[in-house]
Amino acid sequence: MRESRQRRVLAIVKLGGSHALATHLKDWLCALAGCGGRVVIVPGGGPFADVVRQTQHVIGFNDRAAHRMALLAMEQFATAICSLEPTFVLAASRHAIEAAVRLDRTAVWLAARMALAAADLPASWDLTSDSLAAWLACRLGAQFVVLVKHGAFASDRLEANDLAARGVVDPLFPKYLRTSLAQGALARPSEYASVAQAIHAGVRPGTRIELAT
Repeated sequence: MRESRQRRVLAIVKLGGSHALATHLKDWLCALAGCGGRVVIVPGGGPFADVVRQTQHVIGFNDRAAHRMALLAMEQFATAICSLEPTFVLAASRHAIEAAVRLDRTAVWLAARMALAAADLPASWDLTSDSLAAWLACRLGAQFVVLVKHGAFASDRLEANDLAARGVVDPLFPKYLRTSLAQGALARPSEYASVAQAIHAGVRPGTRIELAT
């Protein structure tokens, strides 16, 4: 019998642009391709956003322009991801994402359209794909926000404000995670198989991110 969609949970998986040139990228894409109907990928900007940061200092365009360009950098990485995994679906709207989920496909978010129309997202470098993943979780009613991050995690539970203070997540992430009502988690680059397994089982993947009370 086909699994009931009513019993499924939805996970937002933020795959940062820092993974763009890493050997584990294709492992993550393969694992998430097997989670069709349960996952939406939020790509970071990575090397594409780095160009925006570097040229802003030289050219002098303002943060509003940089915000738009950084969102387009995320879309460049999204396009690259989809070229590597043909079962993925590029999705620029809530309707398109939900349609992909209904068809048991893995959606890759094209962020610019929705983010630029949102009054609650500031045009600032303080806002990265970390916060955008939590913001999207709120819009979709997702149960989990999983951030794939480099580095060692010293605890089986991490606190969002502390992660922001240490620069592991952006400064606005705790706010958007709280608003989303989703469970936050960090995952190491090597944890692609266990993350996919947890998503299939409907349980939180990775290391839990706590919110201060």
